[in-house]
Amino acid sequence: MMNTDSANRKFEKELKSGTAALILLGVIFASGRPMYGYQITKEIETASGRPEEKHLFRQGALYPVLRSMERSGILESEIEPSVSGPPRRYYSLTEDGGKILEDWKVTWQNTKDLVDDILKGKDDV
Repeated sequence: MMNTDSANRKFEKELKSGTAALILLGVIFASGRPMYGYQITKEIETASGRPEEKHLFRQGALYPVLRSMERSGILESEIEPSVSGPPRRYYSLTEDGGKILEDWKVTWQNTKDLVDDILKGKDDV
């Protein structure tokens, strides 16, 4: 039998892995400029306002999602030299990526509304 803490961790992990791509696209779009992994990680940490959330969006965990979205044509990247270390890969939305983000935002809102309505229950409507 699964204890409450294990169930909560499992649920959070599945929820966040399912929303990671949407969050990444949202951060890159909102910045209005190409971004590299560390910048994206820092922006997510700042936006969350919750330091305890940092471990959920570690820089290394983001790269597989970024690469997958690039392979899918949602993102494109460009490598630029860095004066303070190795070259950096900057990610930006493609034209299709912008359209996909808009579609995903609608899907997210519809899903959020459904979950909110169900969790409120009949007596709260």
